[in-house]
Amino acid sequence: MGKVVGFEINSQDPKKAAKFYADVFGWKVSEPKWEFWPVSMEEGRGISGGISKGPSDYPHGTRIQIEVDSIDGTISNAKAHGALVVREKMEFDTFFLAYLVDPTGVGFGLIENK
Repeated sequence: MGKVVGFEINSQDPKKAAKFYADVFGWKVSEPKWEFWPVSMEEGRGISGGISKGPSDYPHGTRIQIEVDSIDGTISNAKAHGALVVREKMEFDTFFLAYLVDPTGVGFGLIENK
């Protein structure tokens, strides 16, 4: 079963958004990497995530990230059930990431750890 392991807040001004969430909610926001400002929560107090500059197809909003055992298999299954892939599988240091939209228009991310 896929579990929600993170979130991504998309903004056209991620630096300003990061400051807002840090100031209002006390979130610990780290320096950006790949235009992604990591957000970590106090242990046991919520899931971690990040704030990023939203792409042209998803400029504002929040996406959950779902961890799966096989990103390729999940993409195939999701497409068979009506999902649209908006970002093909991307490789990072310790994980793979893809972005999809479900048949109702809700965006989400898939993560497979290496």
